[in-house]
Amino acid sequence: MRRGRPWRGAEEGEPCPRRLRRFLEPCLLLLLHKQDAHGYELAEAIKLFGFDERNPVDASLIYRTLRWLERNGMVTSTWDTTSTAGPARRVYHLTQAGDRYLAAWMADLRETTRMLTAFLAEYERHMAEGQGEYHKTKSTQSF
Repeated sequence: MRRGRPWRGAEEGEPCPRRLRRFLEPCLLLLLHKQDAHGYELAEAIKLFGFDERNPVDASLIYRTLRWLERNGMVTSTWDTTSTAGPARRVYHLTQAGDRYLAAWMADLRETTRMLTAFLAEYERHMAEGQGEYHKTKSTQSF
């Protein structure tokens, strides 16, 4: 979706695409908070956060995000050469700075959740009480 252009699917009633690229950061950090992991393991585990067929994430985006996190000191990586099944693979590890960054993300996500909950409640109230042609659709419609 380009900046400054209206979303084209709105007229057909398609759900608005989510901007989830940055959301990968806290997801990857949380997974690494639990344990060190290879990129492939992280790409599989990211499904815990709802990245699935409905909200796919390309593996290249995961690896770009990991590189960004590493360049910025949030994670480190080492080469795992002990595996006999294939070439060496990077193992990612959360740093102290990454732990602090995850905590900052959590505070922001909690505030975002509070704001979204208020918005959704107001939308539901408005749609339930409102009149007119734009109130014909069900307010509980799932996108």
